[in-house]
Amino acid sequence: MVANNEDRAPIILLQRDRPVRPDLWLVISYLILSAIGLLMIYSASAPRLGGLGIDPTGDLKRQAVFVILGFVTFAVMSTVDTNLLRRYVPTVYGVTIGLLVIVLIFGEKVKGAQRWLEIGPLQFQPSEFAKLGVILALAGLVSSAGKPPLTWDRITRAVIIVALPAALIFFQPDLGTMLVLTCILVVMLFIGGATLRQILFLGVTAVVGAVGLFRLGAIKEYQITRLTAFLDPATDPLAAGYNQLQSEIAIGTGGLTGKGLFEGTQTNLRFVPEQSSDFIFTAVGEQLGFIGSALVLVLFAIVIWRVLVAAANSRDRFGYLIAVGVAAMIAFHMFVNIGMTVRLMPVTGLPLPFMSAGGTVFLAMSAAIGIAHSIWLRRSPVPGEHFE
Repeated sequence: MVANNEDRAPIILLQRDRPVRPDLWLVISYLILSAIGLLMIYSASAPRLGGLGIDPTGDLKRQAVFVILGFVTFAVMSTVDTNLLRRYVPTVYGVTIGLLVIVLIFGEKVKGAQRWLEIGPLQFQPSEFAKLGVILALAGLVSSAGKPPLTWDRITRAVIIVALPAALIFFQPDLGTMLVLTCILVVMLFIGGATLRQILFLGVTAVVGAVGLFRLGAIKEYQITRLTAFLDPATDPLAAGYNQLQSEIAIGTGGLTGKGLFEGTQTNLRFVPEQSSDFIFTAVGEQLGFIGSALVLVLFAIVIWRVLVAAANSRDRFGYLIAVGVAAMIAFHMFVNIGMTVRLMPVTGLPLPFMSAGGTVFLAMSAAIGIAHSIWLRRSPVPGEHFE
């Protein structure tokens, strides 16, 4: 008996029980966070630039260019099939390692850190894209492992994938990014099928390694000072503890509704250092108050939720693990950055995704959620269908 065309048709791909549309929750939250970020960058940078006799809108215009490029990056990555990404994982990872080596040789040194490559008038920070490269590499490794639990061989290979870029980043130095890579590793291994005993073993090993680096004097003096200042900022209020004390004052004085846009004294008088980048949340807290801060947290929660929904609806394990890794990265950035402004975490220099000034981080985060959005767009049109 000869099958007709309907019998030969790939039913899952062509018969749709629901239309596949863009994830408006994710897209709109991303756009609103970016818009709030631009507004806060302007309010935090204009007084400083004006005081120097420079165009007060300079930082705003610069970031606006990166935001537009970020939107384009998000749209482009939303069209890329993860099956295509899987093929190029070794290439992406190799380029990531190559850029991290290049930045240690030719990178621009700023405030004691060698993290940036000069490209004409712009600076490029390879470690931001290294996070996405590691997520893709781990997803490729773990997704090909078969059914859980993961073997020790697979765990070891995953640790090597993370350890190589982490070691190069250590010499920049950039402790915050190392912590992000560690978080991504733990979350993706746990979700990918590692046992609790394996995770605990990795945790103990990491602690022993950190103590060893401290004993050998490999940890920079300023990094130790940041930790002690976090525990008690009052011991050095004019130096190591200054940032966190001023950020606490800025957020605390915002009250329920804030002082209003461009009305924050801490912001206008430039008391908070690096306010348009690492401490951008203090501008939100002071000017928009608890309500504005809560709105930002809700928007981040929506972004993370929708990325996890994309993971849950992925048609394959590779896409599932990518989306989980992206959610872990954004959540860790958000928790650490906002945590350091209210002294829940030590100062690590991690930017707030989509809001802190900086082109590389905006482009990298936009690419990451663009891939997660691609996974959502390519979910099965049959409700409830999931990979085995």
